[in-house]
Amino acid sequence: VVVNLYPFRETIAKPDVTFAEAIENIDIGGPTMVRAAAKNYNHVAIVVNPDQYGPVLAEIRENGDVSDDMRLQLARAAFKHTSEYDTWIHQYLQQQLDGETEFPQVLQLQLEKAQELRYGENPHQRAAFYRESESKHASVGAAKQLQGKELSFNNIVDLHAALELVREFTSPAAVIIKHTNPCGTACAQTLSEAYKKAFEADPVSAFGGIIGLNRPLDGETARAVSALFAEAIIAPDFSAEALEILGAKKNLRLLATGGASLEPAPYMDMKRVAGGLLLQNSDNFDNPRAELKVVTKKAPTEAAWEDLLFAWKVAKHVKSNAIVVAKGGVTLGVGAGQMNRVGAAKIAFEQAAEQAVGAVLASDAFFPFRDTVDAAAKAGITAIIQPGGSVRDEESIQAADEHGIAMIFTGVRHFKH
Repeated sequence: VVVNLYPFRETIAKPDVTFAEAIENIDIGGPTMVRAAAKNYNHVAIVVNPDQYGPVLAEIRENGDVSDDMRLQLARAAFKHTSEYDTWIHQYLQQQLDGETEFPQVLQLQLEKAQELRYGENPHQRAAFYRESESKHASVGAAKQLQGKELSFNNIVDLHAALELVREFTSPAAVIIKHTNPCGTACAQTLSEAYKKAFEADPVSAFGGIIGLNRPLDGETARAVSALFAEAIIAPDFSAEALEILGAKKNLRLLATGGASLEPAPYMDMKRVAGGLLLQNSDNFDNPRAELKVVTKKAPTEAAWEDLLFAWKVAKHVKSNAIVVAKGGVTLGVGAGQMNRVGAAKIAFEQAAEQAVGAVLASDAFFPFRDTVDAAAKAGITAIIQPGGSVRDEESIQAADEHGIAMIFTGVRHFKH
């Protein structure tokens, strides 16, 4: 039995589809026939996808019949097919009743297993990677692996972190990620220059990292990258020269997202907790400069403004509490995941050392006390960008004025957990 259902999904994808057209394209008899045939798989081979025609015909030509095993596989595929079909109908009708909403009353997910992984975050944990069947934007799930070992659980998590950060920038940018945090991020006139600066920002932590690039990887950048032991690289594409150079590193995983560059892409962020699932839209909020507020007597220089905006974008992708010190489009120090903000700042200052003099600082959330501003002044910071919103904001502003530091309030927090 071969059945092609009415194209309901394709119909509702049309921008001008009417409700009547959608209803008309709900198949009734087809799913009934499919389910009946699938239930009777011992005697019937049910075919619901043109991709199945070849294997079924080949088996008939070779054996004169369809084997028991294939009939069972076809039945499983048939029930999956009708289940997905009904899901699209349910979601469409739910949307008609609830209107356009990000958070439906019933959340139904359709994910396909891309691969079983050797293990999870740790060797004693079992894991698999599930991929969205349709991804409209550049993503780790939709990327094509060109070479290297099989991706690990941690590789996939870090590749996502690298991709989400590097797509923040329109100029050539590079990032090196360790444990989802950027140890080095840079923007420059060329991709090779951006990568070299990102590496020099923290060469110790870069070892064994994940590299993200927002331009196709060229030969010059590939030669620079080949000197580092890295786990994986994700970029829009790889030139033939780059593939030849990096081909010598057989285990290095290369992932191409497609396209010439990367654009920020919205998605629904999910976090699993025992007994439930947290759902939120991705943190793609970008403050226009005109909406940012100078709250100190001193205003940033034009060069400081550029660095503040750069550091602010990086801080959004650092685990909270997060402090980023930057200058010249390069991170100099990153304090990530600390339980108090001044502690994160001290880590960033220690890493930046004397380079912090004349640099800027970005904080993902407000300062509860003036201590971080005082520490920044001692390190030589000239400008700060932070959300503001603390009951002690005036104390931080006063401290900045005392030290001659310019400070910007964004009005937006960027916690990351």
